[in-house]
Amino acid sequence: MMGQHGGAAFILLYIGFVVLLGIPGMVAEFIVGREGNANAVRSYFKLGKRTPFALAGIIGLFASICILGFYSVISGWCLYFFYASMTGKLHGDTEQIKNVFDNFSTSAVTPAILSVVFIILTNLIVSRGIKEGIEKLSKILMPLLFIFLIAISIAACSLPNAMEGIKFLFHPDFSKVDGAVVLGALGQAFFSLSLGAACLCTYASYFDKSINLLKSATEIALIDTLVAIFAGLMIFPTAFSVGISPDSGPSLVFITLPNAFNLAFSSVPVLGDIISMMFYILLALAAITSTISLHEMATAVFHEELHLSRKVAAAVVTTICSVIAVLCSLSLGAEHINVGGKDLLDALDFFTGQILLPIVSMLTCLMVGWYLPKKMVKDEYTNWGATGARLYNVFLFIIRFVCPILILIILVN
Repeated sequence: MMGQHGGAAFILLYIGFVVLLGIPGMVAEFIVGREGNANAVRSYFKLGKRTPFALAGIIGLFASICILGFYSVISGWCLYFFYASMTGKLHGDTEQIKNVFDNFSTSAVTPAILSVVFIILTNLIVSRGIKEGIEKLSKILMPLLFIFLIAISIAACSLPNAMEGIKFLFHPDFSKVDGAVVLGALGQAFFSLSLGAACLCTYASYFDKSINLLKSATEIALIDTLVAIFAGLMIFPTAFSVGISPDSGPSLVFITLPNAFNLAFSSVPVLGDIISMMFYILLALAAITSTISLHEMATAVFHEELHLSRKVAAAVVTTICSVIAVLCSLSLGAEHINVGGKDLLDALDFFTGQILLPIVSMLTCLMVGWYLPKKMVKDEYTNWGATGARLYNVFLFIIRFVCPILILIILVN
């Protein structure tokens, strides 16, 4: 989206919406999760009682399961392209790489298997619990993610003509900004921070009373934005170095970039393969941090509400999501599974991202801003007076008025 919408101009809009919508929305979900002290479904029922707010947890559960199903298909592609980089299948021009991508993504067996493999890998982590599974692996994955980001960024920025890509990234082109770009930045801020999937609410149920919710939300938003900028430093200098348009869209990841790596490191082909392998492992690592959150949200519900062991609950989620993943994978070519004129993957992407997640986030903001007792909200925000009420009135105003308007714009659009 940065490539299509003016580079730094899009980043500035995005950061503005992170401040206006992302951070306050995250704090609102944190308040529900920590105050509810249970899985998302129970937390929303507990606090929302017999109001429509109670349905937010169920909608979030359904959305998370659907997203995990189709998201794992794309995550599986990352595994295949790592293999293709390792075996030299991505040598050649853009058209040759496009053929590799088309033949793979529309085949019936391999993409479906890799989708399920990705969900099973996620299951192995989640089934071990928060401390032994998610927390322990995150302490390995996060530093590794940053090491790969920095290494590839340095390699990209050292290429001939890379400065043009850096200028594109940091020099705003406001001539490309229109209403659609503003809405795109608004939606990206919303979805990049996982608002509305009830993942944040689930994690917050594990928070102790000493965690500063505003500080945590701000740190998460800051790190998320830094990762995005590092991604730009990987991609745009490489694209400009070999004369590839930065506005290639989603095909940039699986078709354009492998060719760019080949061209950029043509004097040492093995280096191009290594950079390509690192890039797709990086994507896979980034993807699994998201699938863990989605899986944990659903696992916590099945574990607590159906009184299943954590391993059995995780297995149930894995089975349901694997079926969705296989159907989504098949819908891309092997079988014609269409919903509303879209293949199943795109239909689920649209339904969850454009409808379900904004609805959950809208319900959360209205519940925290207008329905919950003011004392409860203020106590959670200030850690029962321990952190002070700095910016509390600003937070309350944004949650009550600004966030609902911005979310309504997303829904209407």
